[in-house]
Amino acid sequence: MPAASVLRADVTASVVVFLVALPLCVGVAVASGVPAELGLVTGIVGGLVAGVLPGSSLQVSGPAAGLTVLVLEAVTEFGLGGLGVLVLAAGALQLVMGALRLGRWFRAISIAVVEGMLAGIGLVLIAGQLYALADAKAPGSGPANLAGLPGLLAETAGSQPALVAASLGLGTIGVMALWKHLPEKARLVPAPLAAVGVATALVALFDLPVARVEVQGLLGTIDPPSTGDLTGVLDVGVAAAVGTVLAIALIASAESLFSAAAVDRLHNGPGTHYDKELMAQGAGNAVCGALGALPMTAVIVRSSANVQAGARTKASRVLHGVWLLLFAALLPAALGLIPVAALAGVLVHAGWKLIPLRQLGPLWREHRGEAVVLAVTAVAIVATNLFEGVLIGLLLAIAKTAWDISHVHVHVEPDDEASGAGDPSAPVRVTISGNATFLRLPRILDTLDALPKDRLIELDLHGLRHLDHACRTALTSWADKHNSEEGITRVVMSRA
Repeated sequence: MPAASVLRADVTASVVVFLVALPLCVGVAVASGVPAELGLVTGIVGGLVAGVLPGSSLQVSGPAAGLTVLVLEAVTEFGLGGLGVLVLAAGALQLVMGALRLGRWFRAISIAVVEGMLAGIGLVLIAGQLYALADAKAPGSGPANLAGLPGLLAETAGSQPALVAASLGLGTIGVMALWKHLPEKARLVPAPLAAVGVATALVALFDLPVARVEVQGLLGTIDPPSTGDLTGVLDVGVAAAVGTVLAIALIASAESLFSAAAVDRLHNGPGTHYDKELMAQGAGNAVCGALGALPMTAVIVRSSANVQAGARTKASRVLHGVWLLLFAALLPAALGLIPVAALAGVLVHAGWKLIPLRQLGPLWREHRGEAVVLAVTAVAIVATNLFEGVLIGLLLAIAKTAWDISHVHVHVEPDDEASGAGDPSAPVRVTISGNATFLRLPRILDTLDALPKDRLIELDLHGLRHLDHACRTALTSWADKHNSEEGITRVVMSRA
């Protein structure tokens, strides 16, 4: 393809991505409890910093709905100044992980845990943004937000301004849900932008009494972290700070690299170099932290829009950052026209799409254990917090895997010897094959304990692929006990 055609395709794609990213950047920032402009700063860094670095050629980075819950918790606990310290540290950690070539290992994370994480984030995001939908303040934690929904419904029904705001928010969701059914020409405008644009126009036209985005100006919101911010973070608690940094780094990395894998399936160009992409994300987050902005990840919504719009090179994602910068510098007052309820509607819709409802039925029928891991991870995130919920999901996935691979088969020959019948002079042969781990030890010992006590037992372990220390010790102890109960009997262990 001629260079001019490639450039034209990239410019067109960059405009589409800019239009998709603009309402999402602002909405994620507002939902995270930070000035709207900081969402634009993160989007700009995603284009101008991460966008020029090697790794993935077509995926686009910026603030993500998946980190909204975690960022809101961090801002609440450490303050807005402390957020920059935490994001800077998370970016540095990502750079180290990329340098150590750990990027590829993120592909080993259980997909059930990842989908459970996204579902949990979606549930918490929806529960929190339903309050913003009615211009109300959310109680705080996931359980508190869920418990307060009946009260929110009653208060909204009795307040005309709240009903107006809720109508705007629900209308925004409706526009986004129905947008895909419109003619193709109408869908040239991205659904989030169209929905927010319609809501903003209605508010301006009828001067509706709803909350609007507060504007401070781009330069007024950029506040690099200081020594005092670092001291404040440490005063809150080193353990809490380290946990938040780990959560931001690991979750942002996982979301970015899983997005890269999905984007690679959408185009025929060069694939992602995972370690380089991890370092690109780390560099971007380090810059975001240095500017006091939100953390960034690669975002599948913007990335898929970039590919579908015909992008050919990384120039499209860099240019999208340029358009965000020009908008933030030249038209910041336009943000003040946007109703908060409309942005809440965008995020409720985004949260709903994070919940894999269509996959749950087939997953339960075909891989019930994976469905349990997904559900437990999601519920744990809602009940505790994002970091602890993901840890619980990972531990459950590891336990499930350990159970699945611990298949062991215990065969007694002849079959009637377990009941003590048969020729008393003939030996009883017990063959154990598979993977003998402590998880299957009760079954093995129950079978052995049921054997006659006064017979010669030949215990054949040649078929074992794995024999862990707990099983080896238990089998040795059982053999010693069996031999001591009858002086004339012995156990032959065919494998030491």
